[in-house]
Amino acid sequence: MVEPIRRSTRADREKWINEASFNLFKLRSEYVFIDLLTDSGTGAMSDRQWSEMMLGDESYAGASSYFKMKDTIKEILGFEYFLPTHQGRAAENVLFSALVKAGDIVPGNSHFDTTKGHIEFRKARAVDCTIAEAFDTTVYHPFKGNVDLEKLEDVLRSNPKEKIPFIVVTVTCNSSGGQPVSMANLKGIRNLANKYGVKVLIDAARFAENAYFIKTREDGFKDRTIREIVLEMFGTADFMTMSSKKDAIVNMGGFIGMREKEIFDKASVFNIMFEGYITYGGMSGRDMNALSQGLREGTEFDYLETRIKQVAYLGSRLVEFGVPVQQPFGGHAIFVDAKRFLPQLPKEQFHAQTLAVELYLESGVRGVEIGALLADRDPETRENRFPALELLRLTIPRRVYTNNHMDYVATALANVYDRSNSITRGLKIVREAPIMRHFTVDLERV
Repeated sequence: MVEPIRRSTRADREKWINEASFNLFKLRSEYVFIDLLTDSGTGAMSDRQWSEMMLGDESYAGASSYFKMKDTIKEILGFEYFLPTHQGRAAENVLFSALVKAGDIVPGNSHFDTTKGHIEFRKARAVDCTIAEAFDTTVYHPFKGNVDLEKLEDVLRSNPKEKIPFIVVTVTCNSSGGQPVSMANLKGIRNLANKYGVKVLIDAARFAENAYFIKTREDGFKDRTIREIVLEMFGTADFMTMSSKKDAIVNMGGFIGMREKEIFDKASVFNIMFEGYITYGGMSGRDMNALSQGLREGTEFDYLETRIKQVAYLGSRLVEFGVPVQQPFGGHAIFVDAKRFLPQLPKEQFHAQTLAVELYLESGVRGVEIGALLADRDPETRENRFPALELLRLTIPRRVYTNNHMDYVATALANVYDRSNSITRGLKIVREAPIMRHFTVDLERV
């Protein structure tokens, strides 16, 4: 369908962002002209997905929609067992409740906010083992989402395997700029996991985009289909979590894929407690049908090429204007280097959140901060954590906007860049939640 979008004046936006305490999550959607906050659940479903919605079986137990989803997951991803959940963080909650305990260590590549939140909520610790190249936005590396295998082995060697419930690999790696993980790296992680007797979890929210980059950037894969690559990717994992609101192109839904019945049985207890019965798990039958169809459409090369090239189009326009961005471009978003954009601000004034507010004031475009606000406080010292990357993420919903919208976004950000020297005041926290604060934080200008 087509949805109208609303233009506004700068005076309107000044009023609205003040009322929202400078937190773009708190803006009403009608106050946003182009919404690049997230690609999670914001895509446009196809005619075939809508058709599947009409065929949903809403039986409480044993619905045909469950078995359709089960068959699709087995065919495309290769997992024998699965549990449906209402979204990705719910999948993490269920699986981590079964596997993660206090004192555990979970190594991986730049854990995203909900992943780290679920780890730290259980008094465990996330250890970032991402390659160093990921933290320099000026360096070209085709797979900046890769795990540094030496760092990972050091963690595995230094800790008893009983303290490591799994290695988590996020594909693509959101926190480092939507960057992919190579097949060679996935296999290297698997080899280390075998050597030290630990499991591997893939956070698969954008697995299809990752497969596209393997096909187009990694030697030996250009003649392979996306689905062949996907099966090989997941062949390196023991289990997976999926926010289906991304690469399955649905508005709501997620799941856990598992190879072992023992893990399935453990997780099923928490699925029933937190989500619903194991054959619906917080999803309606119609949503499971749409998800199944979305997995098929999301692993088609032509669709992926069109989507990823639109992201690259926005990136190219920003580069033309001299705006500093993470390169190479990611699969779902362009990540603006806010430290290089606003070098005059001290880190305590939240570069990326300040830039996100300035872009909204300039144009009505809503992006999202991937930086110190999202990094939260150290759970032990309660001091702010300041990550190496301070990024403004401009996230492109699937099958929603045209390149004309991308031109508007690029021009708006270029306008902010032209006056960036005049931005001398950042933001400070007024009120925050004890964990995952960025969603609800209240801020004010310094």
